Amino acid sequence: MPEALTFMKKRDWMAALTLLECDKKYSHRHDLKTYLGIAYCAFHNGDYKKCMDIYDELMKRNDYDRNLHAYKACCMYALCNYKEAKNEAQKAEDSELKNRLLFQLAQKCGDENEIMSYHGALSNSIEDQLCMAALHYLRSHFEEATEIYKKLLIENKDYHAINIYVALCYYK
Repeated sequence: MPEALTFMKKRDWMAALTLLECDKKYSHRHDLKTYLGIAYCAFHNGDYKKCMDIYDELMKRNDYDRNLHAYKACCMYALCNYKEAKNEAQKAEDSELKNRLLFQLAQKCGDENEIMSYHGALSNSIEDQLCMAALHYLRSHFEEATEIYKKLLIENKDYHAINIYVALCYYK
């Protein structure tokens, strides 16, 4: 549904969610893209329970995408259910998202061995580097976090939130 994508690009999650739910209800289509779109918008709108319910429903299908476990684990992480999030994430296919999630979960649970294990699998992608910077920030290693953020800013001038992260590091 192109209209929903327009709202997603504007980060208007409620409008996109409304369109997708109407499409699901009135078109009687039950295609995967609509459900994933609803889950995506619900997640970004902070409705993690709704998002998890959709993932649970999709996981009942034959040959479902095992990455749904990682997506569901992200919801559990957002709800601070770290142990459950770790168990769910471990059911997912290996991916950068799964690694980042397990890396952050290891930090939350204080497992240094796991932190180092997942750290070794981080790449130079912007997502992985932001994850590493977040870990440094949480550990009060503000200079290391600032260095990562500054490198990312040089390559991604349009990522304005990184300026805020740098400012927070300087403040601390």
